[in-house]
Order: sequence, then C-alpha cells, then structure tokens
Amino acid sequence: MTACWVVKLYRMKCFSYFKDKSRSKRQRSAPELKEQEKSQPYSGLDRITKSSCSSSSPRGIPELYEEKAHNLRVFSFAELRNATNGFSRLYKIGEGGFGCVYKASIRPVDGKGDPILVAIKRLNKDGLQGHKQWVAEVQFLGVVEHPNLVKLIGYCAVDGERGIQRLLVYEYMPNKSLEYHLFHRAFDPLPWKTRLEIALGAAEGLAYLHEELEIQVIYRDFKASNVLLDENFRPKLSDFGLAREGPVAGRTHVSTAVMGTYGYAAPDYIETGHLTTKSDVWSFGVVLYEILTGRRSLERNRPKSEQKLLEWIKQFPPDSKRFSQIMDFRLRGQYSISAAREIGKLADNCLSKSAKDRPTMSQVVERLKVIIEASDEAKPAGERDQVSENDSVEAEEKPNQSGPTELWKRRMAHLAKLGEHVESASRRRFMILQKANSASS
Repeated sequence: MTACWVVKLYRMKCFSYFKDKSRSKRQRSAPELKEQEKSQPYSGLDRITKSSCSSSSPRGIPELYEEKAHNLRVFSFAELRNATNGFSRLYKIGEGGFGCVYKASIRPVDGKGDPILVAIKRLNKDGLQGHKQWVAEVQFLGVVEHPNLVKLIGYCAVDGERGIQRLLVYEYMPNKSLEYHLFHRAFDPLPWKTRLEIALGAAEGLAYLHEELEIQVIYRDFKASNVLLDENFRPKLSDFGLAREGPVAGRTHVSTAVMGTYGYAAPDYIETGHLTTKSDVWSFGVVLYEILTGRRSLERNRPKSEQKLLEWIKQFPPDSKRFSQIMDFRLRGQYSISAAREIGKLADNCLSKSAKDRPTMSQVVERLKVIIEASDEAKPAGERDQVSENDSVEAEEKPNQSGPTELWKRRMAHLAKLGEHVESASRRRFMILQKANSASS
C-alpha cells in the first residue's frame, strides 16, 4: 500500500464530512451532533463547514490542512505493530478514553541515522467518538506549529477485514505530564521557578491558538494532564481531539455540544453551550490554582469543604494574611510569596464569572512574564522566616552592615567557631579513649 494511496483514502473517508455541505446530519457519525439536532440550529462542526465555504471568511482548518498534510508521515499498521512488539503491555505508558499510548522507536523517514523515540496512540476500535477526535487531532496538529504544542509526526489509517485501525505518532515527552508532577508523590516536587515557567509556556501555547493563526482555534480541554513536559520540562499542549475553530467574523461564539473535563470547563459554556476563547482562559485559571496548591480541581477523598478546589480557595484571598495556607506544602517555603499572590490574582481574573471580564491569553502571558521577573528578584518565603540566631545577634550589633560581603564574613566566622568546637570535642574523646586503653592494658 503506497503512502499516496493511504493519504487519498484518508482524505476521502476521514475528512469528507467537512467538505460535503449538503449532507444530512443524520448521516454523520458524531453522537453529540445527533443529540443536538432538536435544540441547536447548528453545531461547532457545522460552523466549520459553513465558514470554510464562505468566500468572505478566512480559510478553515480543512483548507489549511490540505496545504500541510504532506508534512505528516504515513505509517503502515505493520510498522507500528512491530515498533511496539505487537502493542505489548511492556511498551504501554498511558491509557485514556481514546485508547492506549505506547512508547516505541521508529526509523527516520530516510532510513538513516539513529531510531527516534515516539509515543504511539492507538484508537479504541469500539469508540465512534474516538474516530471523530482522531480526525480532529490529525487536522489541527497537522496545521499548528509552536514550541509549546506537541508535534504530530504522522498517522496510520487502515480499513481492513479486522476493522478500522487509527493510530497517531507523536514526539516522545519523557517527563510525562504536569499532572504527574503536581499530584503524584512518587515524583520530586516541581520547584517554584519551574512551575512558573510551565505556566508561561502553556499560556503561550494557548495564545498562539487564539490569536496567531489564520483561523482562531479553541482548545476546549486545557488541564494539567494535557500539559506534557519534555526533557527540559518545557510544556507542550497535547490531545487536540476536542479542539474547535473559533467563531467567524460577526459571531461572538461557537454553539456546540458541551464537552471537556468536569472541574475545568467554564460555567458559562456548561450552561449555554456557547464556546469562546474565554472558555480556555477559565480552564487556565483552574490550573494556575492547581500549580499553587498542589491540589486537583476535584478531590473526593478530602473533607467535604475542601473537595472542590475553587470553593476551598475562596477562604484565602490573595491579599489576605491567610493566603499562604493554600500553598503546596511540598515547596517547603521555597517560593516568592509576593509572586504567589500575583499568580492568585491572575487566576481570579481568569475565573471571572463574566467571560468578558476575563483577560485574553496574550494578556495572561504578559502578566506572567512580569511576575516571573519579580519572582526571580524576590527572596523565597522560607528564607525570610529562617534567620539564624547568630545572624540575628550580629544584625542587632551592626545594623548598618547589611552588604553581602559582611554577611559572608559573619557566616564564615560562625562556621569557623563551630569547626573549633567540633575539633575540641573530638580531641577530648580521643584522650578519654586513650586513657581507657592504657588502664585496660
């Protein structure tokens, strides 16, 4: 089977519903569209079709994909099956509603050089919704390109006697996800600076989707588990199965079935089905508080008053003295309390009840940059509270000597005294042992 033939089959079978404007909704496979027929004049998917056919509208994702599809590599099913040793459990690194994810290595496209580590996601053959999300992910990731978005290397689409096979091949992200590092105690806690840099990178990825493409893209499923981390802990947004094009000119929102993850979806979107970029901004605010607290948005195993993160943190406003009580205890005070307060205020802005009052993601990016710069210059919260007795006494005796050189001298002198004390104690122990040996002999 040639790559060209697979691409042709792929476009005909997977993307045909984007191009056929006259096709009845009942012919489409997406279950949420069937549910929506009775109440909604059109869905987000329908809106994509209408906007892409309008001469006055910018090109839609399907048209942009047609230009860039050649950048994706087409894999045979046998190649991916061999790479995973028959989709062995030993190669499995994750599992979700879509299916299983496997770690594997593949040969470079030209067959030369070292194998490339990849993550292979295999669609659960029993999931209709999974197929639709697979199509969306290929299209969106085939178009977007940004350092903070995961790279799609290629795909496999085969219809055979044993059923359909749909697989995606991504760049491998060795440090798993933000979720793992925030909530799984097996990992060392993420340092404060790393948390801020992850927040900034994720924000830049969302800002790119919202504002820097020819067509606006709404991510719709921003959460800690979808923020993957590379070898340098650079964040990359993954899982574009729920992504949608934004509203065309003259419209304020996309009307679509409510989908996403409980605890992260904006209340206005849940209530109305009206999807905008501000829906993503709300989700980002939730994750900001997860980064500060080390708690999930929903934790059933906690006392009832603490199970819902956004309800619990209301007791500790960013400007209050009690705010530090929400901070992740695993940070051990190694963070800037002033920067943490600013992050809390930014999160509250993102969580504004009215979508219009929420900032854009580009505004979020600029505020995060200012906060990070101030945080780099600030003293960690723990250091301000942990001053040695020696430093306190010396500071009272010499209040005008606050330079780093004088502080260094005082600390070195203190260490020297400690060293003399230890040496004297060791000498005394040696003499006692020597006398004891003489007496026994």
